[in-house]
Amino acid sequence: MSQPGRMDTAEHLLTTRFRKTIWGPFLAAVSRYRMAQPGDRIAACLSGGKDSLLMAKCLQTLQKYSEVPFGVTYLSMDPGYDGQRLAQARAAWDALGLAPEVFQTDIYSVVDTVKHSPCHVCAAMRRGHLYKQAQERGCNKISLGHHRDDAAETILLSILYGGQFRAMPPRLKSDNYEGMQLIRPLYFVREKAVKAWLDACGVTAITCACRVTQSERGGKRAEIKALIAGLERAHPDVVDNIVASSRRVDLGTLLSYVGPDGQERSAMDALLAPREGDGAREQVDRMF
Repeated sequence: MSQPGRMDTAEHLLTTRFRKTIWGPFLAAVSRYRMAQPGDRIAACLSGGKDSLLMAKCLQTLQKYSEVPFGVTYLSMDPGYDGQRLAQARAAWDALGLAPEVFQTDIYSVVDTVKHSPCHVCAAMRRGHLYKQAQERGCNKISLGHHRDDAAETILLSILYGGQFRAMPPRLKSDNYEGMQLIRPLYFVREKAVKAWLDACGVTAITCACRVTQSERGGKRAEIKALIAGLERAHPDVVDNIVASSRRVDLGTLLSYVGPDGQERSAMDALLAPREGDGAREQVDRMF
């Protein structure tokens, strides 16, 4: 059974003590990126982790008071949890007045066989299942719990380990599920605020149970978290600055970029194009 007192406390905390660090930034992201529009049905995707718990509670509270008519469906994917972990997730949902519909997958068993980039494979599989299940239930958007720190970490992961610049947008259109979009309403919320809110609610979230997260290394994202934490001690704005870099790209300084069609295009062609008689091509050939 749900716990009305704790449910009321969780909602009250959002709009009072955490108004500046959570509720305000949440509303700002929803408004700026038009995440909840009239007629939308949003699938709030819950894992039992801290971020999705907050995201779902924010959407529930917004729907309760908003003048914009939109619906929310609560979904949870079981990627292969053991019984104890699923019971812990249900306890957290119940404490916050959330009742997601749970569907089963075998993602963990599949990812266990993946040697390279298991987290990327896991995320892609999760997203595909969530899109499919949400669409079957009449939803046109799925909502995930990624926050500001996730966005910053993703940018550094792509640069340092992938040799490319890729950001985590607050809203995007699905390539494979027609009419579906993905939203991240916690885009302006810091992870430390998520943890503080959950602690204040007296609710315990579950952690990821995959083999990568449970290993001693914790994967590349853990390395990036440690790197950012070190930088932030000397430069408090570093997370915001990393995320801001994705909307302040100076195209004039790039060597190349990837277009909407997925093809790489040179940004230096006009500068490197040889002019008749200047021997530019021969100079380039000698250099390389």
